[in-house]
Amino acid sequence: MNTPTQSLNGAAARAARPAARTRWIQLGLGLVCMMTISSPQYVWTLMTKPLMAKLGIALPELQVTFSILVLLQAFFSPFQGALIDRFGPRTLISIGTLLSGLSWVFAAHAQSTTALYLTYGGIGGLGTGIVYVGVVGLMVRWFPDRRGFAAGMVAAGYGMGAIVTTFPISASLEARGVDGTLALYGIIFAVIGFIASQGLRVPVEAAAADAQQDAPGVRDYRPSEVLKQPLFWLMFVMMTAMSTSGLMVTSQMAIFATDFGVSKVVVFGLAALPLALTIDRFTNGLTRPLFGWVSDRFGRENTMGFAFALEGIAMALWLLTRSDAVLFVLLSGVVFFGWGEIFSLFPSTLTDTFGTRFATANYGWLYISFGVGSVFGGPLAALLHQHTGSWVPVFGCAIALDLATAVLALLVLKPLRARFVARG
Repeated sequence: MNTPTQSLNGAAARAARPAARTRWIQLGLGLVCMMTISSPQYVWTLMTKPLMAKLGIALPELQVTFSILVLLQAFFSPFQGALIDRFGPRTLISIGTLLSGLSWVFAAHAQSTTALYLTYGGIGGLGTGIVYVGVVGLMVRWFPDRRGFAAGMVAAGYGMGAIVTTFPISASLEARGVDGTLALYGIIFAVIGFIASQGLRVPVEAAAADAQQDAPGVRDYRPSEVLKQPLFWLMFVMMTAMSTSGLMVTSQMAIFATDFGVSKVVVFGLAALPLALTIDRFTNGLTRPLFGWVSDRFGRENTMGFAFALEGIAMALWLLTRSDAVLFVLLSGVVFFGWGEIFSLFPSTLTDTFGTRFATANYGWLYISFGVGSVFGGPLAALLHQHTGSWVPVFGCAIALDLATAVLALLVLKPLRARFVARG
């Protein structure tokens, strides 16, 4: 005899089966859209030196651009989700892909720091945020029986999308310069993203699938209730800490690779920096669905403790062997493997704790922590390096945050969440 939960899960699965082939096409289109918005964040490190030379500014001032990009992407996510619900995902995602691509085209003509902030940071941040929230929200409607898998896959697309652009963009910067590269690839991203977004649509079964709830007795918390819970703010602090360490590496890697003397060293027949960036994109994408799958079986906090400690240890080894180009490339992949999973572990933990009905809106508020981390990992980390003249204090802070967050996951979050869920 089926339990109520089994019957409910079966109903959700049956709701998804009639459009089985169509939803895989939708997942593919969503992946393409996510890939077209990944380069503004994950290839930014290649732009830093050329833009510093072009505008005649120091690194901390330039890194404000990166922070604006991530801040707008994160801080506007709750409001972008509301717009998508009102006007439909295809319309908003189409606009988002155009804004993201055109931000590069406009940035190619920026002749001042302010113009770069407004174009690359402002327009790009709004565009990428719309696409990210819209695609994730649409995919969980197409996959009511595999929501974790679908969200992890499109998040992986965002993390791995720059794999196909890192080497071409690096070569283009050498051949065309930063302005020509921004203009060319901005047009390419806008065109491909806009075309892919035209095939997106809301499933006919969405209303039925969205109506499915958790098993009877599970409490669904509205955002207004979640924001009053200390447990939410613990997760917020933890995700901020992990975002800080990861974004420090993402935004500064080209700079400290040059300072370490390994950026142009040939490793396995390729220049070390673009090779490391390519490997990083792969591991950063792979870790999202993989650790999501692991956490389903071994627990969210246990997986967090392992993954976060892995990043901290890898960063410590990275710093200690920083002059070895081969280890620099290999350990960079391990660092990103221990970081990218925050985009599957935190939303799933949040949903486990506060219910599924308002999961998208609740995650929108938690995702703001990613924007906060961009400030600490971007301009403030660059400022710390500028004042100390060394990357050791910067890496030391990032390593400490990783290890502290791993301890928080196991010794604080795990028992607190267990008591909270038991009370609920």
